[in-house]
Amino acid sequence: MPGFEAHTSFGNRPTGVVIARYRNMDSMDGAGHSRGFSFQGGAFQATWTAGRRDAGIGADYKASLRKPGMWRMVLVGFADCVPRATNRLTLDRTRTDANGLPLLKVAFAFGKEEHAALAQARAEAAEMLQAAGGRVIAGSDTPGAGGTAIHEMGGARMGHDPATSVLNKWSQAHDAANLFVTDGAQMSSSACQNPSLTYMALTARACAAAVSMLREGRI
Repeated sequence: MPGFEAHTSFGNRPTGVVIARYRNMDSMDGAGHSRGFSFQGGAFQATWTAGRRDAGIGADYKASLRKPGMWRMVLVGFADCVPRATNRLTLDRTRTDANGLPLLKVAFAFGKEEHAALAQARAEAAEMLQAAGGRVIAGSDTPGAGGTAIHEMGGARMGHDPATSVLNKWSQAHDAANLFVTDGAQMSSSACQNPSLTYMALTARACAAAVSMLREGRI
């Protein structure tokens, strides 16, 4: 982000940028996807760590790393991951752990929707930064491997039918009355919003239900 070479910052700055979802709100305007994406990011001034990417050698190069570098702006896309039956957890009947219990078998893959959303997010992030006077130096629309996201969803989805879900509407396991699961496992997909408040609300509801069941002697 050129034009700020004479400026620097001091101390910590607990601020950032959030661009809320704006695709597929009232009509289908997503290029090949039906959900949406949001952005989080911020500006920072490169320090000596810029030397990890910049070529150079010698005393002058070393001295240059002691001064603040260029200002950069980063936008990170958070895209919806749609639910699909092929993404599932099952028990491996051929492999067991040290206690003789079946190991967990994870089947997960991104589909066309996720790739299309990230491709559009990358293109529009570049357009925004260029419109703001920046020069795009890097970008990616490749999703991270399953299990590496900030929040992971699925695996013990909530539903009315025990044949197609693990938990009931109270986050209680269909097959084990004294088992409640209140994290992201009960949610069948990950949206582009931070789900922490939803976790808290579902946990509060599950606790209230569990207390009532205990009082009634049902668990």
